[in-house]
Amino acid sequence: MSELPVEELKKLKVNKTVDARGTSCPGPLLAAKAAISEVPVGGILEVLSSDPGTKRDLPLWAKKMGHIYLGSVEEPGYWRIYIKRMK
Repeated sequence: MSELPVEELKKLKVNKTVDARGTSCPGPLLAAKAAISEVPVGGILEVLSSDPGTKRDLPLWAKKMGHIYLGSVEEPGYWRIYIKRMK
């Protein structure tokens, strides 16, 4: 599955948001791992991160865990990263 366009990402109904801004790797990834269990299957997890490595790490983690990386939106100083829980 390819990433969704930014316009689509901005319209997503998010089930849970994790604000990991200001933490560096592996902080945002650990926060996402902890939070995904609070998202219903088929639901969306939004991770806010100011660490550029998160944009690389979260898609890899999502794929490994069987979830879907939907894409990211760049905001001033941070990214909004979207993961769909699949199991």
